Amino acid sequence: MQLFDLCGRIAKIAYLFYLMNPTIFEQLHREGLLSGESLYKIKSEQDGRMISVRWELRTILYLGVLLLTTGLGVLVYKNIDTIGHVAILVFIALLSLAGFFYCTRKKLPFSTKKIQAPNSFFDYILLLACLCFIIFIGYWQYQYHVFGEQYGLLTGITLGMLFFSAYFFDHLGVLSMAITNLAAWVGIVATPARLFTEENGFNNPVLVLSAALLGAGLFITGRLSAQRNIKSHFEFTYLNFGMHLIYIAGLSAISYFDHLYFLFFILLAGVSVYFYYEAMKRKSFYFFLIMSLYMYIGFSLVVIRFLTTGIPESMNTIYLILLYFISSAMGMIYFMIQMNKKLKTS
Repeated sequence: MQLFDLCGRIAKIAYLFYLMNPTIFEQLHREGLLSGESLYKIKSEQDGRMISVRWELRTILYLGVLLLTTGLGVLVYKNIDTIGHVAILVFIALLSLAGFFYCTRKKLPFSTKKIQAPNSFFDYILLLACLCFIIFIGYWQYQYHVFGEQYGLLTGITLGMLFFSAYFFDHLGVLSMAITNLAAWVGIVATPARLFTEENGFNNPVLVLSAALLGAGLFITGRLSAQRNIKSHFEFTYLNFGMHLIYIAGLSAISYFDHLYFLFFILLAGVSVYFYYEAMKRKSFYFFLIMSLYMYIGFSLVVIRFLTTGIPESMNTIYLILLYFISSAMGMIYFMIQMNKKLKTS
């Protein structure tokens, strides 16, 4: 029995070695150290390995949902005069209701912890139902103006449905849609009078402050979700959106507010110190990468502003800016490589 166990272990080691370097067995066969039958068995085992296509299938299903909703929009646009508005609204509503009905019947009991989908199609049917609901509300408002000029109420209804669905059905994709709608709702509420004007951008101090507060709120919500163990797997999504919003608001403040740009840069640097320790604690290169890239952009904005205002405009200024970007890019690459090694060894 010991001899058979030893032979089995040797065979497993040989097979693993073949996976790393299959040509070595062909070389052994040519040198007469391995029989043709043994080489054939090893190759057959290698060729018959099962390959996971999970991500490919998920990608195809997500693309299918997006193409279906896009096709629905094109169909409505091209045949609006022949189909009729009421018929289109009824069809979209029924499609959304059917999706929600299916997901409600199939879902597992609610829990504050992560819930696995009951089958492979559950997530995609829920995503389709939510997208159809958004299309229904938007089209209803566009055609019949049921909410008048109260765009905040329109976005708020969609927002509430998406957040409820994300938690009730435990779906990260719907949660991302809900957070995106939350950002839109905050923008609409912050600047209702300038909703469709060119001034409704990140050069608006109210909108910049709203984005920064929303980002901080999302980040805190993510931390609380993990600490209270309430859908703790939602934490990364909250942190990701919050981090991006905070940095975008900070960079917008540096770009558009001339007299206070350095103060905003100092505040952004303080936030980056916090995110640095978060990245090190979590050993997350992604968080560290996002923090570093945004901080590099902010620092570059300050340097360019200093060079263009403190020194008279000339070719020397352009040369200094080019020299800065070349040297800083090289330094940034070296810094990222070193930090990646540090994260792996810590």
